[in-house]
Formats: sequence, structure tokens, C-alpha cells
Amino acid sequence: MPIAVDIDVMLARRKMSVGELSERVGITPANLAVLKNGRAKAVRFATLAALCEALDCQPGDLLRWEPARSDADPSDPGPSQPDLP
Repeated sequence: MPIAVDIDVMLARRKMSVGELSERVGITPANLAVLKNGRAKAVRFATLAALCEALDCQPGDLLRWEPARSDADPSDPGPSQPDLP
């Protein structure tokens, strides 16, 4: 997907757990995981605003656009994402 989600990066910077963030934002940990792992099809602006408030960041700190790679090698997994708790 051309939109990458960096919630895990901000969680690590803020030393915050997924459970704590889900409580602050008011969404379930399961729904936060769907968003965090890039499987969400949409995000409400109210949810994005709540995430930004809880993480003290801007929307651009959480979401970024990655251009599609038309000449990609099928064996190349692409850019790696950090594995953060």
C-alpha cells in the first residue's frame, strides 16, 4: 500500500504501549493494531486527531506516502519496517 503507518515509531519515541495508547484514544487494541499494521482501509479524522493528541505529534508523523515501485523485483521484500514493541 502506498500509505505507510508509523504509529509504532511514535509509540517507541514516547515509550508508550499499544494498550496505553488505545485507552487514551478510545479505540480497542485490536482496531489500533489493524491501523498500526497498515491493514486499515480508512481512518476517521477524529481518530487521527486523538492519536496526534495522545502522541503529541502531527498527522505527518504517523502517515507517509510511499510511491509504488513499478520495477520491483518480486524477490525483494522492499524497505524494511522497524520491529518495535
